[in-house]
Amino acid sequence: MELHQRIISAPVDFGAIRSEFGLASAYPAEAAVEARDAVDAFAGDRIDRTDIELVTIDPPGAMDLDQALHLERSASGFTLHYAIADVGAVIAPDGALARESGARGQTYYLPDGTVPLHPPVLSEGAASLLPEQTRPAALWTIELDENAEPRTWSVARATVRSRARLDYAGVQADADAGRLHPSIAALPEFGTRRIEAGLARGAIGLRLPAQSVIRDDANDGHWRLVLEPRTAADDWNEQVSLLTGMCAARIMLDGADTGGQRIGLLRTMPPPAESAVASLRRTAAALGVAWPADQPVGRMLAGLDPNTPAALVLMSETTGLLRGAAYTVVNGSEPEDVAHGAIGAPYAHVTAPLRRLADRFATEICLAHCAGVPVPQWVRDGLDPTVDTMKRTDGVSGKVDRACIDLTEATLLAQRPDAEFDAVVVRESNGNRPAEVFIADPPVLGPCTGTSPEGAAVRVRLTRADPVTRKIGFAFVA
Repeated sequence: MELHQRIISAPVDFGAIRSEFGLASAYPAEAAVEARDAVDAFAGDRIDRTDIELVTIDPPGAMDLDQALHLERSASGFTLHYAIADVGAVIAPDGALARESGARGQTYYLPDGTVPLHPPVLSEGAASLLPEQTRPAALWTIELDENAEPRTWSVARATVRSRARLDYAGVQADADAGRLHPSIAALPEFGTRRIEAGLARGAIGLRLPAQSVIRDDANDGHWRLVLEPRTAADDWNEQVSLLTGMCAARIMLDGADTGGQRIGLLRTMPPPAESAVASLRRTAAALGVAWPADQPVGRMLAGLDPNTPAALVLMSETTGLLRGAAYTVVNGSEPEDVAHGAIGAPYAHVTAPLRRLADRFATEICLAHCAGVPVPQWVRDGLDPTVDTMKRTDGVSGKVDRACIDLTEATLLAQRPDAEFDAVVVRESNGNRPAEVFIADPPVLGPCTGTSPEGAAVRVRLTRADPVTRKIGFAFVA
């Protein structure tokens, strides 16, 4: 019997992780009542755009649908309509729901369920852009030229109605078969041109497959690890969100509210350190990857076959270049550093307000600027606390994701003490730091004692798999 057949799944209890990080799903009663009884505060002031045949693209089974899009070719380029759930219209700024979501910061996604930013009655119901449901939205309208470069952009409160709920794999299959939904028929061309525009401005994109924990439907209570390959449809759809965030940043930086003051909430990241780029160049040379001296990091990575060991190593190391992401408040004068190093332009989070607190505040700023009205005082007063909450919860979110994967890895591997695996060296040992290896089946990433060059195909033996500590370890086989 093959190894992957023997450890395809195992029972895993994620309750300890919820307890460890204090993730309480239950909402205070007063906040839950507010969510249940929420009404649209701007119901009488919206433009009716239910004529736009919007569609959503999300993972299968997702119910908290923040975004719906309609993209069409025009005589001069493209026209994008992008509807974002209008969470600011259904949450009273001084209510219990606003206080609770202000403390939670974001939705945490665990394999066995979510710990939501907002009560599901709102985030998966009345505020979600579910198909064939009329919903309040912040509707972005962006006109682009032939090269998919934006010429005009604006956002306004509207009433919208999604026509279909699509998923990434289905969109990719439809694109391959030439049968894309009419509302996104232009998405491949748009996405391709936006990706090229990003590379031209120095953007850095990683195309590593996502390591995920999923339910084993054949064994109740069992879980397994999978690698979810990144499709072109993922990349195309990502460009819609990135474009909208870039336009939002420009609204904040170029405009001012009626009081003449520039107000904004940006997502920023410093450019990669020269020393880190130099280190990546040395690794590329050691792996035999050609990298011209004048070629930016992003374009080098874009030219790699993501299925090769060299690409796995280089993209894994590139994560070290993309550090220091933060939320930066614009209040009056423009901050010194406003760009996002991985995007190559100023950027703001505005496209996921059901799942991320900062987006509600950033969207309200853009709505006010475009309407020519003052930014609400509750938004101004909430910017600094929101930054603090996002900084805290971003750290927790990353740790929760890693803990869930680590626990599943250790639980699966504990069934096979001393087993041997084929692996690729992702990072060689350095001083007191052990090497790191990637195993494809089951898909795990772990430390390994011994020495071997990066990118090498090796054989490793399991030396540690402890579900209690969530630690695994390997050793190179001679």
